Amino acid sequence: MPYKLFIPGPVAVSDQTLRAMTRPLIGHRGSEFIALYRSLQPGLQALFGTADPVYLSTSSAWGLMEGSLRNVVRRKVLCCMNGAFSDKWLEVARRCGLEAAGLSFEWGRPVDPAALRAELARGGYDAVTLIHNETSCGCQSDLPALAAVLRDFPDVISIVDTVSSFSAVPIAKDALGLDIVLTGSQKALALPPGLSLAAVSPRALARAATSPARGYYFDLVEFQKNHEGGMTPSTPVIPLIYALESKLQDIAAEGIPARFARHRRLNHLVRDWALARGFRLFPQEGFGSVTLNCFANTLGVDLPAVNQRLKQRGFLIDGGYGKLKGTTFRISNMGDETEATLAELLAALDASLG
Repeated sequence: MPYKLFIPGPVAVSDQTLRAMTRPLIGHRGSEFIALYRSLQPGLQALFGTADPVYLSTSSAWGLMEGSLRNVVRRKVLCCMNGAFSDKWLEVARRCGLEAAGLSFEWGRPVDPAALRAELARGGYDAVTLIHNETSCGCQSDLPALAAVLRDFPDVISIVDTVSSFSAVPIAKDALGLDIVLTGSQKALALPPGLSLAAVSPRALARAATSPARGYYFDLVEFQKNHEGGMTPSTPVIPLIYALESKLQDIAAEGIPARFARHRRLNHLVRDWALARGFRLFPQEGFGSVTLNCFANTLGVDLPAVNQRLKQRGFLIDGGYGKLKGTTFRISNMGDETEATLAELLAALDASLG
């Protein structure tokens, strides 16, 4: 039986978005693609809060995450870690042969600006990685507060993952002074996986131009050269770019502030449901994600069994990630969801919990 995804990505994709992907292909070096690519920039820049170019990469966000490290780290990178995916960034940096250190926090705790400042003050770093919204534990760090710290260290390039917050909460890249802000297609944008996006500052491009081991596929200098011609360095995933065009039209029709408000409403709708039934929010109070909720399994329910019953009713949630598997569960409210679709899920959850 088919079921609808309410996991933290990939999320459900609308029929309208899927239909957009079926348009005939065009050449990626022709005038039609150039016009398409350039038409996307204003909508993407509005969501990133930037006047910088937004690059399109045929990869998961991890491609751009690894590529960003290769482009801008010349001395040492500090990886801020408070969940599975931010923890992984340290491993990725070391696998790239880079000198890297971790600034660790308990899963579910936000990255602490004071701790970031103290570590950067020790010196030696020329880049920092941050995950805005750590999906493994549903914790959203205070990006403006962290950016304020980073502005006091002008030699440090910031690399910020907004994979699960982009298009659902305000991200004011330029106002915050961030260098590389990246995201993926399969979460709040509600597109299929396989496309990632990055807004990149002139400062980061200048650093990349001096990095001899930046590679080719994720070379930011190559992205910029091709961007100026309305193209991508390598063959792009054109059907997903059609889908992105359709999604940006949807977002414009809804309005960005209304989209942000809808995500907040739906997030609290799910949160109120769970708290009323005796579950507890897992992340630190005040730092819960806006695009998903991660709940502590305080009732000790059999989450795999609940999900099996949910599947029979046409839905799927997440039974916890990594070391939190079984002790937490996560419910997404990102993308195209509405009060009506969340009400259907919560009714099915009530029936499945028994």
